[in-house]
Amino acid sequence: MNKKKTIALIGGLLTLGTTLAACGGGSSSGDSGSGAAGGTYTWWDPYPQYDASSDWAKVIDACGQPAGVTIKRTAYDTTDLTSKALLAGQQGSSPDLLLVDNPVVSTLAEAGILTTTDESGLSVAGFAPNILAAGQQDGKTFGVPIGANTLALYYNPKILKKAGVDPASVKDWASLTAALAKVKQAGDKGITFAAVGTEEGSFQFLPWFWGSGAQLTDLTSSQAVSALSLWAGWVKDGYAPNSVLNNTQTTSWQEFVAGNIAFAENGTWQKADAAKNKFEVMPLPGQNGGTAPAPTGGEFLSIPVQKSSDRYAVSSKIAACMTDTTNIVNTDNTLNYIAPTEAAQKQQLAADQTLQPWVDAVAAAKGRTSDNLGTKYPKISEQLWTAVQSALTGKVDPQKALQTAQDAVGE
Repeated sequence: MNKKKTIALIGGLLTLGTTLAACGGGSSSGDSGSGAAGGTYTWWDPYPQYDASSDWAKVIDACGQPAGVTIKRTAYDTTDLTSKALLAGQQGSSPDLLLVDNPVVSTLAEAGILTTTDESGLSVAGFAPNILAAGQQDGKTFGVPIGANTLALYYNPKILKKAGVDPASVKDWASLTAALAKVKQAGDKGITFAAVGTEEGSFQFLPWFWGSGAQLTDLTSSQAVSALSLWAGWVKDGYAPNSVLNNTQTTSWQEFVAGNIAFAENGTWQKADAAKNKFEVMPLPGQNGGTAPAPTGGEFLSIPVQKSSDRYAVSSKIAACMTDTTNIVNTDNTLNYIAPTEAAQKQQLAADQTLQPWVDAVAAAKGRTSDNLGTKYPKISEQLWTAVQSALTGKVDPQKALQTAQDAVGE
């Protein structure tokens, strides 16, 4: 791979940022050894918060045993992991197994670092197509998801009751906006979300963008304008606080927990705190009803290109072990993920029926790089969050903001 191309890819990835709470950082590395069986196989992941004594690390160790190998695990933070994966691929020293945030898969695939599942023999049977799509490019699949998280709409039942709003009445944008108006009239705030000028802002806007029927290949469609007009109108009318412009998903949640906001757009990773505060959750509504497609978060387990293709068979066995129903349920519960297979989701629901709204949300979700966007997504996303910022501050109207974004994307 060309060195200039590697540097450019790293630069592009840095714009994505860290979107989801399940990602982290760390260090240590190892040698992949040689030969098709036995010896040491290397594994890199973005979970340094889980040390060698954690259940996560123990599952990885255990999955080496049926394959007759020892697994040497390395953990890095998300951005550092991506940069190191690109450089290792250039140097021909990639790990045997690589777990990365799903938007990164297409970048690594384009760089020639990842094998396809056809090349490695890694089975994709049973995985939900919409979750698997985040790791697909040009008809090829470059790994399998270990789980997914996404966004939904949390609400505070006490505030809605005070305002005379029945949560069941919120079915589309019009009914949600009507609910926000009632909440404001009752003396509270309507909704909070993260519109910060980073990938988190795009991540949170996408359910409204996609929920209007808009596509990322056309930022100037009437549907796209209606989505941005919705958010801008909420801020202008005082239904959403001005703080959304600087809110991350963390600070937005902190606003919600403070107790005087009716709704908050946020993710699976907040469900434990939501239960503690007696908040409830509903799907993000589409413009005309139904569940809006929210972006999937979560990681993909891929098999990087090796000098010897003989290693792929063992790597595939390890990956299959990590994603079998028992292990995927245990690890996804640890990571606050919804499982990527129907069988594993059934087990999760049997143990915890409160996960049903999240299973529904994941079923409607889609990958940010889906629709064959691949490495085009980071550029589109940056222009999208810039348009959101411009419109919500009132500097320009939504249509002009999106036209400027489309012109900058250049397609």
